[in-house]
Amino acid sequence: MATNRSRRLRKKLHIAEFQELGFSVKWRFPEGTAVETIDESLDKFIDGVIEPNKLAFDGSGYLQWEGLVCRQDIGHCTDEQRAQVKKWLEDHKMEDVEVSELFDIWWD
Repeated sequence: MATNRSRRLRKKLHIAEFQELGFSVKWRFPEGTAVETIDESLDKFIDGVIEPNKLAFDGSGYLQWEGLVCRQDIGHCTDEQRAQVKKWLEDHKMEDVEVSELFDIWWD
């Protein structure tokens, strides 16, 4: 049975045209990487692939990092963006890089 919901409710529930797809990412810095190098690499990651693609990254770690990538506005990340993030991390010598499939960041 279909449920008709108002635009306002669809927006609050992050469904239909307000659904947001993102992906998780994890990687590891080589053992013994200096804190300063980690900080610089994260700044380069944001400046090099996250910001130019109008993405947002929320993550944490020290030598092992894990986080969520989504769009800065409401919408869907693409497989191309997933590939760009993965390639950037691999090109910058990160280890054990994993990028998940796209998923609904509010309901998955």
